[in-house]
Amino acid sequence: MAGQVLSGVGMGQTLSVGALLATDLSGSPGWSGMAATLATLGAASASIPLAKLAAVSGRSWSLAVGAWVAALGAGTIILAAAIRSFPLLLIGIFLIGVGTAVNLQARFAATDLSTPHTRATDLSLVVWATTVGAVGGPNLVSLGETWGATWGLPALAGPFLIAGCAQIAAGFGYRIFLRPDPLRLALEMGTAAQKASVKPEAAADAPRLRRLAFISLALSHATMVAVMAMTPVHLVDHGASLALVGFTISLHIAGMYALSPVFGLLADKFGRVQVIVLGQMILALSLFLTGLGSGSEVTVLAGLILLGLGWSAATVAASALLTESTSLDRRTVVQGRSDVVMSGSGAIGGALSGVVLLMVGYGGLSLVSLALVAGVLVAVLWAVRQTRAATPA
Repeated sequence: MAGQVLSGVGMGQTLSVGALLATDLSGSPGWSGMAATLATLGAASASIPLAKLAAVSGRSWSLAVGAWVAALGAGTIILAAAIRSFPLLLIGIFLIGVGTAVNLQARFAATDLSTPHTRATDLSLVVWATTVGAVGGPNLVSLGETWGATWGLPALAGPFLIAGCAQIAAGFGYRIFLRPDPLRLALEMGTAAQKASVKPEAAADAPRLRRLAFISLALSHATMVAVMAMTPVHLVDHGASLALVGFTISLHIAGMYALSPVFGLLADKFGRVQVIVLGQMILALSLFLTGLGSGSEVTVLAGLILLGLGWSAATVAASALLTESTSLDRRTVVQGRSDVVMSGSGAIGGALSGVVLLMVGYGGLSLVSLALVAGVLVAVLWAVRQTRAATPA
């Protein structure tokens, strides 16, 4: 949880200042979107390598190395700002995006030694910790500018000093305090159970449920990113102030993370699939609000809060389902693949959302996104039907 707070600080700086720095160094606002795009690509590219490193050396080394690579990215961004190199900036943003991969895989580290009765709750608490860093990070921008000025750095480079230091601290925190390593201990316990001819709980493998988890994570994330990414554009085009835009996105982020423990408890009590369905219902309500009430700032604000809540419910439940439906010896690689698919879906959703916005407007984008929600619900029905058919009477 402490690592998530520190990692969230770095991600908040990247999203809030990276776009401004890209515009400044490129000379065109048309390149501002490259900050979010390359950060996403960095996360997707690092997910499987970090998962493989975890399988070989444990969670501690995997999370620490990822955090230190992100710190290197922050340093590269500072250098790019100092020498005014846009290509170097893009490299730095790609590297700092690795911190997002660490952020995603840390939630799985919380499940390595969990019992089935607490797995979703344990995972959700780590997700919740992201709230502190993600919300607090952008509010440290002015402090970063002041700190950077004392070192003679450009104003927009200063915040990345804080981001880099936060990632370095997170890396050392993982190496020093994440003991015993949860994944290595889980593997040792599984091996001991096999030698004793006892089938450990973690050895269960359920391909149908695993596919459902993949689909739920991917489509829920694509839905959230597609609508969230175009909301600032829509609000500004309709005369909203930048303060209102920032307030709306802040409440959306709070919806994504702040209530995740509630959804974790619900998933442990009532079941993973049930909470995935609940998440889709919340997402559908959100899309109806933003689709049919796109002309009202208050309605859009309410829709964005629900969008975050729906994403939270689906992500917490599907992540827990993915973990327990995969055998322990394959778990880290499968988790890495799911993070790649999740990040890639978000990137595609964000890229296509601009095209859809131009074609049918913000309201139309929201209603079109209902197809993604329907896709998850169809996958749920199919998985449940197949599981029941395969269960002996």
